[in-house]
Amino acid sequence: MISYELKKRVRYGETDQMGFLYYGHYAFYYEIARVEMMRNIGLVYKDMEKMGVMMPVLELKTKYIKPAYYDDEVTIKIVVKELPTTRIRFEYELFNPAGELINIGETTLVFVNAKTFKPCYPPEEMYNLLKRYFN
Repeated sequence: MISYELKKRVRYGETDQMGFLYYGHYAFYYEIARVEMMRNIGLVYKDMEKMGVMMPVLELKTKYIKPAYYDDEVTIKIVVKELPTTRIRFEYELFNPAGELINIGETTLVFVNAKTFKPCYPPEEMYNLLKRYFN
C-alpha cells in the first residue's frame, strides 16, 4: 500500500460566493496530491510521458461532507491500496484544520500508450518502483 499526505491552503480565487472551496476544485486538489505522492516515491509524470505512457482519468468519485473555507489549510491524504495493472486507483480523504473529515474521493486512471492511446501496462521501471510498496 502507498500512502501520502500533504497540506494545501485554500486560496481566495478557489472559493465561491459563500466563501466555500468551490466544488470543482476538489478534483484539482486530488491531482496535486496524486502528482506529489508519485514524485515522493520516485515517479515523475513528465518522465513517464517520455517513456511513452500517459495516464488519463477514467473515473472520478467525490463526496462532500463539510466545506473548506478561504485560507483553511486542508490536509489531503491519498492511498493506493492495490498494485496497478493497466489501471491505478487512488483514494482521497480531505481534512479541515480541526482534523474533521470534509471530503472523500476516488480516481481511477488508466495507463495508455502515448502513440496509440490504447491501454497498456505501466513501464517496467515504474512498475518496479510501485511494486516495492506491495510486498
